[in-house]
Amino acid sequence: MIRITLLILIGFSSLSFAEFSKEYGVVSDSISKLEWQDEYMNNDGEIKQLTWSESINYCETLTLNGDRWRLPNIKELTSLIEDTTYNPSINNTFEFISSDNYWSSTINVNGSNYAWIVYFSSGSIHVYDKKHTNYVRCVRGGE
Repeated sequence: MIRITLLILIGFSSLSFAEFSKEYGVVSDSISKLEWQDEYMNNDGEIKQLTWSESINYCETLTLNGDRWRLPNIKELTSLIEDTTYNPSINNTFEFISSDNYWSSTINVNGSNYAWIVYFSSGSIHVYDKKHTNYVRCVRGGE
């Protein structure tokens, strides 16, 4: 629990320095050097809703302005939380937004059937059963 709290605090502390720009459906953070998917034309413009394992596969096979996409870890995903906005609590550089749950690749240490999610309506984080569907936003770079 302490480790997760530290990861969250690290994510929030890096947020205030994030500088986002968008080009060709990819949002780039010039500070973290992470690139985020913001293009869903392969799903008629709708953000993907998948199970956790389907989300991992979807990101690993995504070819949006190149490849090497993956499902973000919880620290990366929390770096998108914009604490000055609500519903959604994400930077307004993103065009495709749902104020709902988004998967991270980070599993819950107390139960491998659960993974961490960010609820972008309020910017809160929770664990969620991996067999249910949530939204997916892929990332590349970092790690």
